Order: sequence, then structure tokens, then C-alpha cells
Amino acid sequence: MRKRNSQLTIAAVTMLLGLLVVVQLRSQSIGTGLEALSAQNLTVLVANLNTRNDQLRTEIATTERELADLQGARSRGESSVDQLRLDLARVRAWTGLDAVTGTGVRVTVDGMIAGAGVQDLLNELHNAGAEALAVADTRVVPGTVVAGPPGALSVENTALSDGFEITALGNPATLTGSLTRAGGIVAQLAATYPQVQITVLPVDVVEIPGTTRDLLPAHGTPRL
Repeated sequence: MRKRNSQLTIAAVTMLLGLLVVVQLRSQSIGTGLEALSAQNLTVLVANLNTRNDQLRTEIATTERELADLQGARSRGESSVDQLRLDLARVRAWTGLDAVTGTGVRVTVDGMIAGAGVQDLLNELHNAGAEALAVADTRVVPGTVVAGPPGALSVENTALSDGFEITALGNPATLTGSLTRAGGIVAQLAATYPQVQITVLPVDVVEIPGTTRDLLPAHGTPRL
């Protein structure tokens, strides 16, 4: 009985091995199909593969260049926007729309002086390179005029007392030297208004407010 079981087992194993051998042989006979191609066909196939690979490499290189261009454009765009914002801030500051701060001088006028005398002071400061001016916290912009006789001065429809300050932003030494030089505007006003005391003080920080005046032109339009 035991001998018969062993024979059956050997037969089953032999049959299984035979089946595996048949499957292996069939799979090898199927192969990849390349062995059925001629040398010429294989050469064409390889050439086509090489051509496709070259096309893919070209597409990759083109895409990488486009990506680099987009990244560069984005970077330049951000830089341009930042520069435009900076330029706009400067324009707003120096045209008088926004407050400014920096080194400069404080000119104290104590006594009754005519508006023409104050305008002479402002003109001298402008000519000396003042970048921004204010009279008693009123920003001086194109169209701003200090007017009136002694004791009744006004600026932008705001009355000035007999003692007020003019603040100017610029190089303190240059502004001071221009005002106080021998025969300069301070000396001239002292001769014209002997009762008026004018003092010039260089300062490290002056703060000049923005204007409340509407700076949009009434008759002109920009020409681009």
C-alpha cells in the first residue's frame, strides 16, 4: 500500500514538472517578437526610438526654458512693481501730497512783517535747494502764497500770528549759509523791518506735513 502511494506521488510530480516545462517552452517561443524581425527592421525600430528620444529631450529643454522665462518675468515683474511703488511714494512726498522728514532748518520770524518779506524768505530757501517747505505747519506747494500787511498775514486762508516758524528740509549748512550770509535775505529784511527778529536754527530732524490743497490741475491734462 505504501509503495503504491509513493508511485502515485512520483507520477504527480513528474506530470507537474512536465506541465511547467511545456509552459516555459511556449513562453520562450512567444518571446518579445523581436527575434522574428529582420536586421533591417530592427535598425528602423532603433532609429525610430532614437528619434522619439531626441524629440522628448527637445520638448524637455523647451519646457525648462519656458519655465525659466516665466520665473524671470515674475521676478522682474515684482521688482518693477516695487520700484513703481517707491517712485510713486517719492513723487507724492516731493509734490507735497505726503509728509516728509529729514535734516533742515527752522526759521523763526518774530514781529510784524509783510507777506512780501515772507515770500522773499521762501524764495531764498527754494533757491538754496530746500526740498520741502512749510509755514506754520502749512505745506508750501505751487500756488501757496503768504499774503497780507504786517500784523495781518495769512497762508492758505489761515491767519498767521506775529511770531511763526518756517521749516525747510534740505542741507542745514547750505540753507543756513544762504540765509545768513553777509548782505543776504536775513540782513536785507533786518534793514527793512528792524522790529522783526529772524533766527535760523539748523536741525537734524524736521517734519513737514502734507498739503490739504487739491493739486489736480483745473485746465491741463497729462500728455503721455
